[in-house]
Amino acid sequence: MFSHIMIGANDIEESKTFYDNVLGVLGCEPGVLSVNPTGHNRYMYFLDGSTFLISEPIDDEVATHGNGSTIGFSVKDEATGDAWHQAGLDNGGTTCEGDPGVREGMGMKLYLAYLRDPSGNKLCALKHL
Repeated sequence: MFSHIMIGANDIEESKTFYDNVLGVLGCEPGVLSVNPTGHNRYMYFLDGSTFLISEPIDDEVATHGNGSTIGFSVKDEATGDAWHQAGLDNGGTTCEGDPGVREGMGMKLYLAYLRDPSGNKLCALKHL
């Protein structure tokens, strides 16, 4: 359904360090620099046919996170989710939505780990159990 997901970053190099580490846990290579025609930097990450990008805002305004928005990344197991979460904390992220762990509701059982990246974007690692 999606071709890619791109989010803004206020400090592109700080965000690259964060995403190189959290997405590295999932198997991504470090972000690949791409300078768009306006001269703004962005880094691209590729995994299993999906593309995730972080970008300096093209309008030169401050990058902001969407209230109520979450970007979810699949993890293969709870240990990978825990490592993803720790990599985020170790690289400028902050915990949100409580500690990582199993949550149940509406007939589902899920492992969830939430982080905010250095620009405030909310991320989730998820594994259906």
